[in-house]
Amino acid sequence: MFSESSAAEGAILMKSIIMYSSSPLGFHIICDQAAHEYLEKRLSLLKHPQHDIVVRFYRIPQENMINRIQREGALHSDHSAGVPGLMKLFIHEILPPTIERAIFIDTDAFFISDATQLWAHFNALQPGVAISMPSHPEQFAPDWHHANRICSCIMLLDLARLRELRLMDSSHYRGDSQHVPALAPPAFEAMFGKPVPDGDSGRMKYNGVKLGDQGYWWAIVSHRPEIFEHLSYDWEVSSCLMDMYYTGLGDDDADEETERHRQIHTHNDAARARIVLPKMLHFNCLEGVDRYYEWSGWSEPDNDLARRWLPAVRYHVGFKWLWLNQPASNATLSMETLFDVKFADELFAESRTASDDPEQH
Repeated sequence: MFSESSAAEGAILMKSIIMYSSSPLGFHIICDQAAHEYLEKRLSLLKHPQHDIVVRFYRIPQENMINRIQREGALHSDHSAGVPGLMKLFIHEILPPTIERAIFIDTDAFFISDATQLWAHFNALQPGVAISMPSHPEQFAPDWHHANRICSCIMLLDLARLRELRLMDSSHYRGDSQHVPALAPPAFEAMFGKPVPDGDSGRMKYNGVKLGDQGYWWAIVSHRPEIFEHLSYDWEVSSCLMDMYYTGLGDDDADEETERHRQIHTHNDAARARIVLPKMLHFNCLEGVDRYYEWSGWSEPDNDLARRWLPAVRYHVGFKWLWLNQPASNATLSMETLFDVKFADELFAESRTASDDPEQH
């Protein structure tokens, strides 16, 4: 979360997770000062959570993020998320090795169910799978290399496996014969070709990458399908598909056959005929606003998206942090902040320097 607006959205996401959770929670938030301050003010209102909550802020300066991208060698993005958006490719390097799994979720989303169900999905993944996210094989966009066939908006990440695979490259890793070569470069070259000069900057870049980090994730999972698994559309009811599979609030007595008849964009889902049972809503692709809940379409009486989902948006945005308190609970919420976080490739370089220095032994 980089900016107060991203934190304003992310706070609603966090609130929804806490509202419905049946388990203790750990939040790892990669952020800047503005986002940190916004979130801390709201989290401080929660004195008596239902379950223990640990919140860890990772404060990474823009310069450090740029430097990590440059050490990879050829990453660039024309997406509005910019440099911070590319950090989604380095979560396994930012979080410490003690964190072996994580769920990443874009800030413009919120749960309407218990996230514990999603966490349990880790145990159902096939051996060797490191990444699970929704896939849309029927989508078609040659100019994007079909990167819209996945959504990196929500990802189950086996961080330990991604570290083992050495997902992303770095100038610190090159020449290291003791570990496997980084996974990403051959995947990127297979989809985009070899890097080419980026104008007069002197840097190299991959050509034709669209949708920011999602374009790179698409190259990775296309090249190494054995580490990828589809995630049910239940967890990605997305307004990028403005009809959102044509599900929504209303008709509370609808049966399965009625829902199945209404559904669209689901014929290629891994579950095929199974109906979508919404568990997380994602309000992306709403143009013209920094915060999805301020979108002008919500106030249009005939807007179909507003008709089906506006009550859910209003409820989760307006639910007060104070109402999350459970006075009889002995659970606690704790927060800590890590400043100037080092990436794993930096720590690797430092460890090699130390091992080569006789005075360190």
